[in-house]
Amino acid sequence: MKLKYILYILVLSAAGSACFKLDKDPEGVLSTKKPFRSTGEIQNYVNQFYETGLRTQGFSMGGGSQIAGGDVNSDNLASNSPDRRTNGGLSLGNASSIKTQYTHIRDVNYLLANKDNCDKTGNYNQLIGEAYYFRAWYYYQLLKDYGGVAIVKEPLNPDLEAMQVGQDTRSSVADFILEDLDIAIDLLDEQDNSASRRIHRDVARALKSEVALFEGTWEKYHKAKNDPFYDTTIDDAKIQDYLQAAADAAKEVMDRNVWQIHNTGNPLDDYRTVFATTNLDNNKEVLWYRYYDGATVNQGNNVDRYLNKGGGGIGVTSSLVNDYLTIEGKPYSKSDRIAAQSTYGKELMPTVRDPRLSQTVAMPGQVLRPDIPGGMLYPPLIAEGHHQNTTGYAMLKHVQIDYTGNLEAEFAGSTPGIQFRYADILLNYAEALAELDGAANATAIVDAIQPLRDRVGMPGVDFDREYNTDDEYPFKGLDKYIQAVRRERRVEQALEGRRFYDIMRWAAAGDLLVDWTPQGAMFTGSNLPSFYPEGGLVENESIYLTGSTADTQRFILPIAPSTLPGGYQFNVDRDYLLPFQQRLITLTNDKWQQNPGW
Repeated sequence: MKLKYILYILVLSAAGSACFKLDKDPEGVLSTKKPFRSTGEIQNYVNQFYETGLRTQGFSMGGGSQIAGGDVNSDNLASNSPDRRTNGGLSLGNASSIKTQYTHIRDVNYLLANKDNCDKTGNYNQLIGEAYYFRAWYYYQLLKDYGGVAIVKEPLNPDLEAMQVGQDTRSSVADFILEDLDIAIDLLDEQDNSASRRIHRDVARALKSEVALFEGTWEKYHKAKNDPFYDTTIDDAKIQDYLQAAADAAKEVMDRNVWQIHNTGNPLDDYRTVFATTNLDNNKEVLWYRYYDGATVNQGNNVDRYLNKGGGGIGVTSSLVNDYLTIEGKPYSKSDRIAAQSTYGKELMPTVRDPRLSQTVAMPGQVLRPDIPGGMLYPPLIAEGHHQNTTGYAMLKHVQIDYTGNLEAEFAGSTPGIQFRYADILLNYAEALAELDGAANATAIVDAIQPLRDRVGMPGVDFDREYNTDDEYPFKGLDKYIQAVRRERRVEQALEGRRFYDIMRWAAAGDLLVDWTPQGAMFTGSNLPSFYPEGGLVENESIYLTGSTADTQRFILPIAPSTLPGGYQFNVDRDYLLPFQQRLITLTNDKWQQNPGW
Protein backbone atom coordinates (compact mmCIF):
# COMPACT_ATOMS: atom_id res chain seq x y z
CA MET A 1 0.00 0.00 0.00
CA LYS A 2 1.44 3.36 -1.00
CA LEU A 3 2.37 6.06 1.50
CA LYS A 4 0.06 8.67 0.04
CA TYR A 5 -2.82 6.21 0.36
CA ILE A 6 -1.97 5.88 4.03
CA LEU A 7 -1.91 9.65 4.39
CA TYR A 8 -5.16 9.76 2.41
CA ILE A 9 -6.81 7.55 5.00
CA LEU A 10 -5.25 9.46 7.89
CA VAL A 11 -6.13 12.98 6.87
CA LEU A 12 -9.38 12.94 4.97
CA SER A 13 -11.54 12.41 8.01
CA ALA A 14 -10.57 15.86 9.25
CA ALA A 15 -10.28 17.68 5.94
CA GLY A 16 -13.99 18.27 5.54
CA SER A 17 -14.33 20.36 8.69
CA ALA A 18 -11.63 22.70 7.43
CA CYS A 19 -13.25 23.14 4.01
CA PHE A 20 -16.94 23.20 4.85
CA LYS A 21 -17.39 26.77 3.67
CA LEU A 22 -16.28 25.90 0.15
CA ASP A 23 -18.57 24.80 -2.67
CA LYS A 24 -16.64 21.66 -3.54
CA ASP A 25 -17.05 17.93 -3.89
CA PRO A 26 -16.63 15.56 -0.92
CA GLU A 27 -13.34 15.72 0.94
CA GLY A 28 -10.40 13.96 -0.65
CA VAL A 29 -11.54 14.50 -4.22
CA LEU A 30 -10.45 17.63 -6.06
CA SER A 31 -13.47 19.59 -7.15
CA THR A 32 -14.34 19.94 -10.80
CA LYS A 33 -15.87 23.25 -9.81
CA LYS A 34 -13.80 26.33 -9.10
CA PRO A 35 -13.18 27.06 -5.43
CA PHE A 36 -11.31 30.18 -4.35
CA ARG A 37 -12.78 32.43 -7.00
CA SER A 38 -12.38 35.53 -4.80
CA THR A 39 -9.91 36.79 -2.25
CA GLY A 40 -12.75 36.87 0.26
CA GLU A 41 -13.23 33.14 -0.15
CA ILE A 42 -9.49 32.57 0.19
CA GLN A 43 -9.34 34.67 3.35
CA ASN A 44 -12.21 32.77 4.94
CA TYR A 45 -10.33 29.55 4.21
CA VAL A 46 -6.92 30.77 5.40
CA ASN A 47 -8.41 32.01 8.67
CA GLN A 48 -8.70 28.41 9.90
CA PHE A 49 -4.90 28.17 10.07
CA TYR A 50 -4.77 31.00 12.59
CA GLU A 51 -6.23 28.53 15.07
CA THR A 52 -3.80 25.67 14.47
CA GLY A 53 -0.64 27.19 12.97
CA LEU A 54 0.70 29.09 15.97
CA ARG A 55 1.80 28.76 19.58
CA THR A 56 -1.21 28.86 21.87
CA GLN A 57 -1.30 30.58 25.24
CA GLY A 58 -2.80 28.87 28.24
CA PHE A 59 -2.19 26.82 31.33
CA SER A 60 -3.51 23.66 32.90
CA MET A 61 -2.87 22.01 36.26
CA GLY A 62 0.79 21.06 36.34
CA GLY A 63 1.79 23.23 33.41
CA GLY A 64 0.69 21.80 30.09
CA SER A 65 1.99 22.24 26.57
CA GLN A 66 1.01 25.86 25.93
CA ILE A 67 3.27 28.90 26.20
CA ALA A 68 3.08 29.71 29.92
CA GLY A 69 3.27 26.11 31.10
CA GLY A 70 5.35 24.64 28.30
CA ASP A 71 8.69 24.63 30.13
CA VAL A 72 7.43 21.91 32.48
CA ASN A 73 9.12 19.40 30.15
CA SER A 74 12.52 21.00 30.73
CA ASP A 75 14.90 22.02 33.51
CA ASN A 76 13.09 25.36 33.99
CA LEU A 77 9.82 24.29 35.55
CA ALA A 78 8.62 21.31 37.59
CA SER A 79 5.28 19.81 38.56
CA ASN A 80 4.84 17.03 41.11
CA SER A 81 5.10 14.36 38.42
CA PRO A 82 7.85 14.03 35.81
CA ASP A 83 7.18 14.74 32.16
CA ARG A 84 7.00 11.36 30.44
CA ARG A 85 9.23 12.18 27.49
CA THR A 86 11.79 14.03 29.58
CA ASN A 87 11.88 11.10 31.98
CA GLY A 88 12.20 8.48 29.26
CA GLY A 89 8.76 7.13 30.05
CA LEU A 90 7.36 6.81 26.54
CA SER A 91 7.01 3.50 24.73
CA LEU A 92 6.30 2.55 21.15
CA GLY A 93 2.69 2.09 22.21
CA ASN A 94 2.55 5.81 23.02
CA ALA A 95 3.42 6.79 19.44
CA SER A 96 1.16 9.62 18.34
CA SER A 97 -0.36 9.85 14.91
CA ILE A 98 1.11 12.39 12.52
CA LYS A 99 -2.37 12.74 11.07
CA THR A 100 -3.03 16.15 12.58
CA GLN A 101 -0.14 17.96 10.91
CA TYR A 102 -0.71 16.20 7.59
CA THR A 103 -4.37 17.15 7.74
CA HIS A 104 -3.37 20.81 7.96
CA ILE A 105 -0.74 20.36 5.25
CA ARG A 106 -3.33 18.75 2.98
CA ASP A 107 -5.67 21.68 3.53
CA VAL A 108 -2.94 24.20 2.64
CA ASN A 109 -2.02 22.18 -0.44
CA TYR A 110 -5.64 22.21 -1.56
CA LEU A 111 -5.60 26.00 -1.55
CA LEU A 112 -2.25 26.24 -3.34
CA ALA A 113 -3.41 23.81 -6.02
CA ASN A 114 -6.49 25.93 -6.74
CA LYS A 115 -5.18 29.45 -6.07
CA ASP A 116 -5.11 30.37 -9.76
CA ASN A 117 -8.91 30.29 -9.86
CA CYS A 118 -8.85 33.72 -8.22
CA ASP A 119 -8.44 36.99 -10.11
CA LYS A 120 -5.41 37.83 -7.90
CA THR A 121 -6.55 41.31 -6.95
CA GLY A 122 -6.52 43.03 -3.58
CA ASN A 123 -4.75 41.09 -0.86
CA TYR A 124 -4.28 37.93 -2.93
CA ASN A 125 -0.47 37.85 -2.55
CA GLN A 126 -0.72 38.41 1.20
CA LEU A 127 -3.13 35.49 1.63
CA ILE A 128 -1.10 33.09 -0.51
CA GLY A 129 1.99 34.15 1.44
CA GLU A 130 0.16 33.24 4.63
CA ALA A 131 -0.61 29.80 3.19
CA TYR A 132 3.05 29.14 2.43
CA TYR A 133 3.97 30.31 5.91
CA PHE A 134 1.51 27.94 7.53
CA ARG A 135 2.67 24.96 5.47
CA ALA A 136 6.20 25.73 6.64
CA TRP A 137 4.95 25.92 10.23
CA TYR A 138 3.23 22.53 10.11
CA TYR A 139 6.30 20.88 8.62
CA TYR A 140 8.46 22.53 11.27
CA GLN A 141 6.39 20.85 13.98
CA LEU A 142 7.01 17.50 12.30
CA LEU A 143 10.73 18.21 11.90
CA LYS A 144 11.18 19.05 15.57
CA ASP A 145 9.58 15.87 16.85
CA TYR A 146 10.14 13.32 14.09
CA GLY A 147 13.02 14.48 11.91
CA GLY A 148 12.67 13.22 8.34
CA VAL A 149 9.10 12.83 7.07
CA ALA A 150 7.40 12.80 3.67
CA ILE A 151 7.26 16.05 1.74
CA VAL A 152 3.82 16.29 0.13
CA LYS A 153 3.38 19.32 -2.12
CA GLU A 154 0.07 18.48 -3.76
CA PRO A 155 -3.37 17.66 -2.36
CA LEU A 156 -4.03 13.95 -2.30
CA ASN A 157 -5.41 12.52 -5.54
CA PRO A 158 -7.78 9.54 -5.95
CA ASP A 159 -5.27 8.01 -8.39
CA LEU A 160 -3.59 5.96 -5.66
CA GLU A 161 -0.87 4.59 -7.94
CA ALA A 162 0.34 8.16 -8.52
CA MET A 163 0.58 8.82 -4.81
CA GLN A 164 3.80 6.98 -4.02
CA VAL A 165 6.18 9.12 -2.02
CA GLY A 166 8.98 8.09 0.31
CA GLN A 167 10.30 9.47 3.54
CA ASP A 168 12.62 12.42 3.01
CA THR A 169 15.76 13.20 5.01
CA ARG A 170 15.50 15.74 7.80
CA SER A 171 17.71 18.21 5.91
CA SER A 172 15.42 17.90 2.87
CA VAL A 173 12.47 18.72 5.10
CA ALA A 174 14.35 21.68 6.59
CA ASP A 175 15.24 22.94 3.12
CA PHE A 176 11.63 22.62 2.01
CA ILE A 177 10.48 24.64 5.03
CA LEU A 178 13.01 27.37 4.25
CA GLU A 179 11.95 27.43 0.59
CA ASP A 180 8.31 27.88 1.59
CA LEU A 181 9.31 30.70 3.91
CA ASP A 182 11.28 32.42 1.14
CA ILE A 183 8.15 32.33 -1.02
CA ALA A 184 6.11 33.68 1.88
CA ILE A 185 8.59 36.50 2.42
CA ASP A 186 8.27 37.53 -1.22
CA LEU A 187 4.47 37.55 -1.10
CA LEU A 188 3.62 38.91 2.34
CA ASP A 189 3.05 42.55 3.19
CA GLU A 190 5.67 44.56 5.05
CA GLN A 191 4.23 45.82 8.35
CA ASP A 192 5.52 48.07 11.10
CA ASN A 193 3.41 46.76 13.99
CA SER A 194 1.29 43.77 14.97
CA ALA A 195 -2.05 45.59 14.79
CA SER A 196 -3.38 43.46 11.92
CA ARG A 197 -2.72 40.35 14.04
CA ARG A 198 -1.86 38.59 10.81
CA ILE A 199 1.39 37.18 9.52
CA HIS A 200 3.63 39.62 7.69
CA ARG A 201 7.06 39.56 6.10
CA ASP A 202 9.09 39.95 9.30
CA VAL A 203 7.15 37.11 10.95
CA ALA A 204 8.20 34.83 8.08
CA ARG A 205 11.77 36.05 8.47
CA ALA A 206 11.58 35.33 12.19
CA LEU A 207 10.43 31.77 11.58
CA LYS A 208 13.07 31.31 8.89
CA SER A 209 15.74 32.40 11.36
CA GLU A 210 14.38 30.00 13.98
CA VAL A 211 14.16 27.02 11.63
CA ALA A 212 17.63 27.56 10.17
CA LEU A 213 19.15 27.95 13.63
CA PHE A 214 17.31 24.87 14.85
CA GLU A 215 18.53 22.68 12.01
CA GLY A 216 22.06 24.10 11.95
CA THR A 217 22.64 23.53 15.64
CA TRP A 218 20.82 20.17 15.61
CA GLU A 219 23.14 18.88 12.90
CA LYS A 220 26.25 20.40 14.45
CA TYR A 221 25.82 19.04 17.96
CA HIS A 222 24.31 15.65 17.17
CA LYS A 223 27.06 15.09 14.62
CA ALA A 224 29.66 16.05 17.24
CA LYS A 225 28.25 13.33 19.51
CA ASN A 226 28.13 10.90 16.57
CA ASP A 227 24.68 9.82 17.67
CA PRO A 228 22.06 8.41 15.26
CA PHE A 229 20.00 11.61 15.02
CA TYR A 230 21.94 13.77 12.56
CA ASP A 231 21.65 13.70 8.79
CA THR A 232 24.65 11.83 7.40
CA THR A 233 23.91 13.10 3.89
CA ILE A 234 25.10 16.65 4.64
CA ASP A 235 28.53 18.06 5.37
CA ASP A 236 29.90 20.81 7.61
CA ALA A 237 29.51 23.37 4.84
CA LYS A 238 25.77 22.72 4.78
CA ILE A 239 25.61 23.19 8.55
CA GLN A 240 27.38 26.52 8.16
CA ASP A 241 24.86 27.48 5.47
CA TYR A 242 22.00 26.90 7.91
CA LEU A 243 23.67 29.02 10.58
CA GLN A 244 24.39 31.79 8.09
CA ALA A 245 20.79 31.68 6.87
CA ALA A 246 19.63 32.11 10.49
CA ALA A 247 21.87 35.13 10.96
CA ASP A 248 20.89 36.65 7.61
CA ALA A 249 17.13 36.30 8.19
CA ALA A 250 17.43 37.90 11.63
CA LYS A 251 19.61 40.69 10.25
CA GLU A 252 17.02 41.53 7.60
CA VAL A 253 14.54 42.21 10.38
CA MET A 254 17.07 44.20 12.37
CA ASP A 255 18.09 46.32 9.39
CA ARG A 256 14.55 47.56 8.89
CA ASN A 257 14.92 49.62 12.10
CA VAL A 258 11.21 49.21 12.81
CA TRP A 259 11.16 46.93 15.85
CA GLN A 260 12.71 47.63 19.21
CA ILE A 261 12.90 46.24 22.72
CA HIS A 262 10.09 47.58 24.89
CA ASN A 263 11.79 50.03 27.24
CA THR A 264 10.04 52.90 28.99
CA GLY A 265 12.88 53.46 31.41
CA ASN A 266 11.42 51.27 34.16
CA PRO A 267 13.96 48.44 34.55
CA LEU A 268 11.94 46.78 37.32
CA ASP A 269 8.77 46.31 35.29
CA ASP A 270 9.25 46.80 31.53
CA TYR A 271 10.22 43.19 30.86
CA ARG A 272 7.28 41.71 32.79
CA THR A 273 4.79 44.11 31.23
CA VAL A 274 5.32 42.73 27.73
CA PHE A 275 3.92 39.33 28.73
CA ALA A 276 0.97 40.65 30.72
CA THR A 277 -0.46 43.30 28.41
CA THR A 278 -3.70 42.16 26.77
CA ASN A 279 -3.47 44.35 23.67
CA LEU A 280 -0.01 44.49 22.12
CA ASP A 281 -1.01 46.02 18.79
CA ASN A 282 1.31 48.99 19.23
CA ASN A 283 4.08 47.39 21.26
CA LYS A 284 7.15 47.75 19.03
CA GLU A 285 8.76 44.61 20.40
CA VAL A 286 5.97 42.27 19.36
CA LEU A 287 5.97 41.15 15.71
CA TRP A 288 2.91 38.93 15.99
CA TYR A 289 0.70 37.75 18.82
CA ARG A 290 -2.60 36.05 19.44
CA TYR A 291 -5.16 38.19 21.21
CA TYR A 292 -7.24 36.58 23.96
CA ASP A 293 -10.50 38.13 25.13
CA GLY A 294 -11.32 36.77 28.57
CA ALA A 295 -14.56 38.71 28.68
CA THR A 296 -15.98 36.69 25.78
CA VAL A 297 -17.04 33.11 26.38
CA ASN A 298 -14.35 30.61 25.39
CA GLN A 299 -12.14 33.33 23.90
CA GLY A 300 -9.78 33.61 26.87
CA ASN A 301 -7.24 31.35 28.55
CA ASN A 302 -6.46 29.94 31.99
CA VAL A 303 -3.11 31.55 32.77
CA ASP A 304 -4.41 33.91 35.44
CA ARG A 305 -6.81 31.34 36.84
CA TYR A 306 -4.04 28.89 37.69
CA LEU A 307 -1.23 31.29 38.58
CA ASN A 308 -2.98 34.11 40.45
CA LYS A 309 -1.89 32.86 43.88
CA GLY A 310 1.56 31.59 43.01
CA GLY A 311 0.60 27.98 42.39
CA GLY A 312 -0.65 26.18 39.33
CA GLY A 313 0.70 22.85 40.49
CA ILE A 314 4.16 23.88 39.27
CA GLY A 315 7.22 25.72 40.47
CA VAL A 316 10.25 27.31 38.88
CA THR A 317 13.39 25.24 39.43
CA SER A 318 16.56 26.29 41.19
CA SER A 319 18.39 25.38 37.99
CA LEU A 320 16.77 28.34 36.23
CA VAL A 321 17.00 30.68 39.22
CA ASN A 322 20.71 29.94 39.66
CA ASP A 323 21.52 30.76 36.03
CA TYR A 324 20.71 34.47 36.32
CA LEU A 325 23.78 36.66 36.66
CA THR A 326 24.38 39.08 39.50
CA ILE A 327 23.48 42.71 38.99
CA GLU A 328 27.20 43.24 38.26
CA GLY A 329 27.02 40.73 35.42
CA LYS A 330 28.84 37.84 37.07
CA PRO A 331 27.82 34.23 37.74
CA TYR A 332 26.11 33.95 41.13
CA SER A 333 28.49 31.83 43.17
CA LYS A 334 27.25 28.91 45.22
CA SER A 335 28.50 30.44 48.47
CA ASP A 336 26.69 33.72 47.78
CA ARG A 337 23.54 31.83 46.87
CA ILE A 338 23.54 29.76 50.04
CA ALA A 339 24.04 32.84 52.19
CA ALA A 340 21.18 34.69 50.48
CA GLN A 341 18.80 31.72 50.58
CA SER A 342 18.70 31.73 54.37
CA THR A 343 16.23 34.63 53.98
CA TYR A 344 13.52 33.65 51.53
CA GLY A 345 13.44 35.92 48.49
CA LYS A 346 16.78 37.63 49.03
CA GLU A 347 18.40 35.79 46.11
CA LEU A 348 15.65 37.12 43.82
CA MET A 349 16.12 40.80 44.63
CA PRO A 350 16.79 43.08 41.63
CA THR A 351 19.49 44.84 43.62
CA VAL A 352 21.32 41.50 43.78
CA ARG A 353 20.47 39.71 40.54
CA ASP A 354 19.54 40.41 36.94
CA PRO A 355 16.15 42.20 37.33
CA ARG A 356 14.56 39.83 34.85
CA LEU A 357 14.59 37.26 37.65
CA SER A 358 12.27 39.23 39.95
CA GLN A 359 9.98 39.83 36.95
CA THR A 360 9.86 36.10 36.20
CA VAL A 361 9.72 34.61 39.71
CA ALA A 362 7.50 36.25 42.33
CA MET A 363 9.27 37.78 45.33
CA PRO A 364 7.67 37.91 48.80
CA GLY A 365 4.95 40.56 48.78
CA GLN A 366 4.47 40.42 45.01
CA VAL A 367 0.88 41.27 44.08
CA LEU A 368 -0.55 38.59 41.81
CA ARG A 369 -4.21 39.66 41.80
CA PRO A 370 -5.81 43.03 42.62
CA ASP A 371 -8.14 41.73 45.33
CA ILE A 372 -5.19 40.54 47.46
CA PRO A 373 -3.23 43.80 47.77
CA GLY A 374 -0.69 42.41 50.25
CA GLY A 375 0.53 40.01 47.61
CA MET A 376 2.09 36.57 47.99
CA LEU A 377 4.15 36.71 51.20
CA TYR A 378 5.44 33.16 50.92
CA PRO A 379 4.98 30.36 48.38
CA PRO A 380 1.77 28.31 48.70
CA LEU A 381 3.42 24.96 49.37
CA ILE A 382 0.23 24.11 51.23
CA ALA A 383 -2.79 25.00 49.14
CA GLU A 384 -6.00 23.55 47.87
CA GLY A 385 -6.35 22.34 44.32
CA HIS A 386 -4.56 24.21 41.60
CA HIS A 387 -3.09 26.92 43.83
CA GLN A 388 -0.30 24.73 45.20
CA ASN A 389 3.32 25.58 44.42
CA THR A 390 5.83 22.73 44.05
CA THR A 391 9.28 24.33 44.46
CA GLY A 392 8.98 27.47 46.53
CA TYR A 393 9.58 29.60 43.42
CA ALA A 394 6.29 30.96 42.02
CA MET A 395 5.86 32.03 38.42
CA LEU A 396 5.21 35.74 37.89
CA LYS A 397 5.84 35.98 34.17
CA HIS A 398 2.58 35.89 32.16
CA VAL A 399 0.43 36.77 35.22
CA GLN A 400 -1.73 39.84 34.70
CA ILE A 401 -1.44 41.21 38.22
CA ASP A 402 -4.03 43.93 37.66
CA TYR A 403 -6.53 41.75 35.82
CA THR A 404 -10.08 42.51 36.92
CA GLY A 405 -11.83 39.73 35.05
CA ASN A 406 -13.12 36.51 36.58
CA LEU A 407 -10.05 34.86 38.10
CA GLU A 408 -11.91 31.69 39.03
CA ALA A 409 -13.68 30.91 35.75
CA GLU A 410 -12.31 28.68 33.00
CA PHE A 411 -10.95 30.50 29.95
CA ALA A 412 -11.65 33.94 31.36
CA GLY A 413 -8.09 35.32 31.28
CA SER A 414 -6.54 37.58 28.67
CA THR A 415 -2.81 36.89 28.83
CA PRO A 416 -1.55 37.38 25.25
CA GLY A 417 -0.02 34.61 23.19
CA ILE A 418 3.17 36.18 21.83
CA GLN A 419 4.44 34.37 18.74
CA PHE A 420 7.56 36.37 17.93
CA ARG A 421 9.12 39.40 19.52
CA TYR A 422 12.18 41.41 18.61
CA ALA A 423 14.11 39.83 21.47
CA ASP A 424 13.81 36.47 19.66
CA ILE A 425 15.34 38.03 16.56
CA LEU A 426 18.29 39.43 18.50
CA LEU A 427 18.89 36.13 20.28
CA ASN A 428 18.78 34.13 17.04
CA TYR A 429 21.25 36.52 15.46
CA ALA A 430 23.62 36.43 18.42
CA GLU A 431 23.54 32.63 18.68
CA ALA A 432 24.04 32.08 14.96
CA LEU A 433 27.07 34.40 15.03
CA ALA A 434 28.49 32.65 18.08
CA GLU A 435 28.10 29.26 16.37
CA LEU A 436 29.69 30.50 13.16
CA ASP A 437 32.70 32.18 14.82
CA GLY A 438 32.23 33.72 18.24
CA ALA A 439 35.63 35.36 18.45
CA ALA A 440 35.34 37.02 15.06
CA ASN A 441 31.75 38.12 15.75
CA ALA A 442 32.20 39.13 19.39
CA THR A 443 31.38 42.81 18.87
CA ALA A 444 28.24 42.06 16.86
CA ILE A 445 27.06 39.58 19.50
CA VAL A 446 27.51 42.15 22.25
CA ASP A 447 25.65 44.77 20.21
CA ALA A 448 22.74 42.40 19.56
CA ILE A 449 22.26 41.52 23.22
CA GLN A 450 22.79 45.07 24.51
CA PRO A 451 19.14 46.20 24.16
CA LEU A 452 18.03 43.24 26.30
CA ARG A 453 20.47 44.26 28.99
CA ASP A 454 19.65 47.96 28.71
CA ARG A 455 15.96 47.33 29.38
CA VAL A 456 16.68 45.92 32.84
CA GLY A 457 19.74 48.00 33.71
CA MET A 458 22.27 45.18 33.38
CA PRO A 459 25.83 45.74 32.19
CA GLY A 460 26.68 44.75 28.65
CA VAL A 461 28.02 41.32 27.80
CA ASP A 462 31.58 40.59 28.87
CA PHE A 463 32.43 37.06 27.79
CA ASP A 464 35.27 36.64 30.27
CA ARG A 465 33.48 38.18 33.25
CA GLU A 466 30.37 36.05 32.67
CA TYR A 467 32.10 32.79 31.91
CA ASN A 468 30.93 30.18 34.40
CA THR A 469 33.53 27.54 35.24
CA ASP A 470 31.85 26.19 38.36
CA ASP A 471 32.19 22.41 38.58
CA GLU A 472 28.40 22.05 38.86
CA TYR A 473 27.61 24.21 35.84
CA PRO A 474 26.57 21.92 32.95
CA PHE A 475 27.97 24.17 30.21
CA LYS A 476 31.25 24.94 31.99
CA GLY A 477 33.32 23.53 29.12
CA LEU A 478 31.56 25.37 26.30
CA ASP A 479 33.17 28.04 24.18
CA LYS A 480 32.68 31.28 26.13
CA TYR A 481 30.75 32.99 23.33
CA ILE A 482 28.30 30.12 22.97
CA GLN A 483 27.91 29.78 26.75
CA ALA A 484 27.02 33.48 27.03
CA VAL A 485 24.35 33.45 24.32
CA ARG A 486 22.82 30.21 25.59
CA ARG A 487 22.42 31.68 29.07
CA GLU A 488 21.03 34.92 27.64
CA ARG A 489 18.49 32.91 25.66
CA ARG A 490 17.48 30.91 28.72
CA VAL A 491 17.00 34.01 30.84
CA GLU A 492 15.29 36.21 28.26
CA GLN A 493 12.97 33.45 27.00
CA ALA A 494 12.39 31.75 30.35
CA LEU A 495 8.99 30.09 30.76
CA GLU A 496 7.93 30.69 27.17
CA GLY A 497 7.78 27.00 26.25
CA ARG A 498 10.99 27.06 24.21
CA ARG A 499 13.56 25.44 26.49
CA PHE A 500 12.90 21.77 25.65
CA TYR A 501 13.62 22.18 21.95
CA ASP A 502 16.74 24.20 22.73
CA ILE A 503 17.99 21.24 24.75
CA MET A 504 17.08 18.88 21.91
CA ARG A 505 18.87 20.85 19.18
CA TRP A 506 21.98 21.31 21.33
CA ALA A 507 22.07 17.53 21.95
CA ALA A 508 22.34 18.59 25.58
CA ALA A 509 19.94 16.20 27.31
CA GLY A 510 22.87 14.16 28.58
CA ASP A 511 24.23 17.26 30.32
CA LEU A 512 20.95 18.77 31.51
CA LEU A 513 18.37 16.02 31.97
CA VAL A 514 19.92 12.59 32.43
CA ASP A 515 20.08 11.74 36.15
CA TRP A 516 18.97 15.30 36.96
CA THR A 517 16.58 15.79 39.85
CA PRO A 518 14.59 19.05 39.83
CA GLN A 519 14.64 20.96 43.08
CA GLY A 520 13.51 24.29 44.42
CA ALA A 521 14.21 26.79 47.17
CA MET A 522 16.10 26.14 50.38
CA PHE A 523 13.74 25.04 53.12
CA THR A 524 15.75 23.73 56.07
CA GLY A 525 18.35 26.39 56.80
CA SER A 526 16.09 29.23 55.71
CA ASN A 527 13.23 31.13 57.30
CA LEU A 528 10.66 29.45 55.05
CA PRO A 529 9.43 26.94 57.68
CA SER A 530 8.36 29.81 59.95
CA PHE A 531 5.67 30.87 57.48
CA TYR A 532 3.68 27.66 57.78
CA PRO A 533 1.60 26.46 60.73
CA GLU A 534 3.25 23.92 62.99
CA GLY A 535 2.60 20.48 61.60
CA GLY A 536 1.32 21.96 58.35
CA LEU A 537 4.15 20.58 56.28
CA VAL A 538 4.93 16.93 56.98
CA GLU A 539 8.02 15.55 55.33
CA ASN A 540 7.38 12.73 52.87
CA GLU A 541 3.67 13.56 52.92
CA SER A 542 3.08 17.21 52.07
CA ILE A 543 6.68 18.18 51.36
CA TYR A 544 9.79 16.40 50.13
CA LEU A 545 13.32 17.57 50.82
CA THR A 546 16.82 16.74 49.69
CA GLY A 547 19.24 14.95 52.00
CA SER A 548 18.39 13.73 55.48
CA THR A 549 17.14 15.24 58.73
CA ALA A 550 20.74 15.63 59.90
CA ASP A 551 21.54 18.09 57.11
CA THR A 552 21.55 21.78 57.98
CA GLN A 553 20.58 22.84 54.48
CA ARG A 554 17.83 21.02 52.61
CA PHE A 555 16.01 21.99 49.43
CA ILE A 556 12.45 21.41 48.27
CA LEU A 557 11.87 18.49 45.92
CA PRO A 558 8.79 18.90 43.69
CA ILE A 559 8.66 15.17 42.95
CA ALA A 560 8.63 12.42 45.56
CA PRO A 561 12.04 10.67 45.68
CA SER A 562 10.29 7.33 45.33
CA THR A 563 8.87 8.50 42.01
CA LEU A 564 12.19 9.81 40.71
CA PRO A 565 14.86 7.85 42.63
CA GLY A 566 17.69 8.43 40.17
CA GLY A 567 16.62 11.67 38.53
CA TYR A 568 15.23 12.02 35.03
CA GLN A 569 15.90 9.04 32.80
CA PHE A 570 15.84 10.61 29.35
CA ASN A 571 17.22 8.03 26.91
CA VAL A 572 19.86 9.80 24.79
CA ASP A 573 19.86 6.89 22.32
CA ARG A 574 16.14 7.21 21.67
CA ASP A 575 14.22 10.16 23.09
CA TYR A 576 15.56 12.98 20.93
CA LEU A 577 12.88 12.00 18.41
CA LEU A 578 9.41 10.55 18.82
CA PRO A 579 8.45 7.19 17.28
CA PHE A 580 6.21 6.67 14.28
CA GLN A 581 3.22 4.44 14.69
CA GLN A 582 4.24 0.96 13.60
CA ARG A 583 1.28 0.63 11.26
CA LEU A 584 2.62 3.51 9.15
CA ILE A 585 5.87 1.64 8.61
CA THR A 586 4.17 -1.70 7.98
CA LEU A 587 1.54 -0.38 5.57
CA THR A 588 4.14 1.47 3.49
CA ASN A 589 6.23 -1.68 3.07
CA ASP A 590 9.03 -0.14 5.11
CA LYS A 591 9.34 2.94 2.91
CA TRP A 592 9.48 4.80 6.22
CA GLN A 593 12.11 3.88 8.77
CA GLN A 594 11.43 3.91 12.49
CA ASN A 595 13.32 6.57 14.43
CA PRO A 596 16.46 5.41 16.27
CA GLY A 597 16.04 3.40 19.44
CA TRP A 598 12.36 2.61 18.94
